[in-house]
Amino acid sequence: MKPFLILQLRPETAASDNEFEAILEKSGLAAADARRIRLDQEAIPTDFKLEDYAGVIVGGGPGCVSDPREQKSEAERRIEDSILGLMPTITAEDFPFMGCCYGIGILAHHLGATVNKDRFGEPVGAVECSVTDDGKTDPLTAALPDKFLAFVGHKEAVQEQPEGCATLLTSKPCPFQMIRFKRNVYATQFHPEADSHGFEVRINIYKDKGYFPPEEAEALIGMCHAQNVHVPEGILRGFVDRYRQS
Repeated sequence: MKPFLILQLRPETAASDNEFEAILEKSGLAAADARRIRLDQEAIPTDFKLEDYAGVIVGGGPGCVSDPREQKSEAERRIEDSILGLMPTITAEDFPFMGCCYGIGILAHHLGATVNKDRFGEPVGAVECSVTDDGKTDPLTAALPDKFLAFVGHKEAVQEQPEGCATLLTSKPCPFQMIRFKRNVYATQFHPEADSHGFEVRINIYKDKGYFPPEEAEALIGMCHAQNVHVPEGILRGFVDRYRQS
C-alpha cells in the first residue's frame, strides 16, 4: 500500500517523538507504512506528489495560526507556510487529510473562516464530546458512542463553521470539535492520538507556553491520568483503515 504522510509541527524533539509514536500506535500504522516529516527541520521536497501517499496526517503544535505573523519565529513562519501551501491542493482534490488540533485551525483558516482567541478556547484536560446528526452518518464517527471524553488544550479556536464543512463532533465549551470538508478532508480540535501518558509529556514540555499557570502542572497531570480517554484513537485508526484500502 502507499504510505501515509505524517507532518509534524512541534519543534521540541521529545514532544515530536512522543506524538509520532502515539500516531503510529493509535492508528495501527507500522513505521514502514508512514513517511515522517518534521517541518521544523526539513522542507517538503520540491518533487512532492500527493498521489504518492494514501493520506496526510498533521499533528499538533504550540503555534497559533491567528497570531500576528511578525510575532512568530522564523521556524514558526516556515512551518505554517509549508502546511498552508499544501491546503489548496488537498481541498481541491478532496485528498484524505486528518488535521489534529493545530490542523483544524489551518483548515478553517484556509477555507476563509475566522480562527482566533475570542471564544471557544479550552484549558488542558479532558472534555466531553458529542456526536452530531452529521457525525452519526460519517464513516469515521458513526460507530462512536454518543458522548465520550477527549484530550484538549488550545488557546485559539474556529469561530464559525467553515463554508462547505459539516460539523461531526461538538462540545459545550467548543462547538467545533471535528469537522469534515467535502468527503475526505477532516480535522479535529482535540488530539485523537493522545492518552494520559502523552499529555503528561506535553504538560511538562509546554508548562511555560501560556496554556496554564506552571505551578498547576502536577495537578493537571494527575487529572489527566484519572480520566478514561480511549475513544478518540478510534477516529485515527478509522481514518487509516478507510484510506489504506483506497
